[in-house]
Amino acid sequence: MLDPRKLKLLVDVARTGTIAGAALRADVTASAASQQLSALERQAGCPLLERSGRSVRLTAAGHTLVSHATRVLAEIEAAEEALRDIAGLRDGQLRVATFASAAEPFTVPALAAFRRTHPGLDVSLTELEPELALPSLAAGSLDLAVTHQYPHLPEPDLRGLRQVLLRREKLMLAVPPHARPALDGPVRLGEFARTAWASTTPSTGFQAVTEGICRAAGFEPDIAFRADSYPMLLSLVAADFAVALVPQSAADRRPEISFHDIAEPAHLVRDIYATVRTGDRSPATESMIRHLARQLGG
Repeated sequence: MLDPRKLKLLVDVARTGTIAGAALRADVTASAASQQLSALERQAGCPLLERSGRSVRLTAAGHTLVSHATRVLAEIEAAEEALRDIAGLRDGQLRVATFASAAEPFTVPALAAFRRTHPGLDVSLTELEPELALPSLAAGSLDLAVTHQYPHLPEPDLRGLRQVLLRREKLMLAVPPHARPALDGPVRLGEFARTAWASTTPSTGFQAVTEGICRAAGFEPDIAFRADSYPMLLSLVAADFAVALVPQSAADRRPEISFHDIAEPAHLVRDIYATVRTGDRSPATESMIRHLARQLGG
């Protein structure tokens, strides 16, 4: 009988294009993965891979076996989910990732409520921005990721993933004392084209958000100040250095700062999602999604 673990390796070779990529998904060395694939070929009785240096390609038999193996592995996963249903969430694990600014106000309280409801499950939490969390989720290293999406950025790769919208919140402009408009109310970002801006570091996604939104308003922002957290950005604004875009939930009201809705560009929002794998509707992930929705008022 063909070994499902070896079949999973072959399927991952087809998905990643390399034995090293399949080994990474299986958390084994490339050498061990190669040995297991060779054993699978002996079990199958015919070559499944054409190896040439570091590259690898499926044979016709390999393609055929991958097609069948994908269905077999899906059935095994469905059987495991059914067993988890029967277990009634009395054991198991839930591996969660969250982006930084959602951790304290949303994700940690929701995960704490989840653990009180299901004390027998092992839970873990990792702080990851969406650009790192989504690939880890797709590879099976996580069970659920709290992610965000902004306007004016390319859509992320969501193949094999399912998103549940938890909240849509507007973006606001935090304005320091020296740049405060004469009137309260919505502002046009073009009014601040000659003002210094604060945004995140180039390694995080929100810098691209700030730049993209400002370009949509017709100018290139002068990002003179950078920080990796909203409290630090707001400290820079409060110190009268710069203006900054922040989501509504991060708008920590301070007397030195005026927060303004944005009239133009219009419809500037941040969408917050619970993201899981498409085939994962396990009781643990569905329960965590409900806890997150309650925490976010959804």
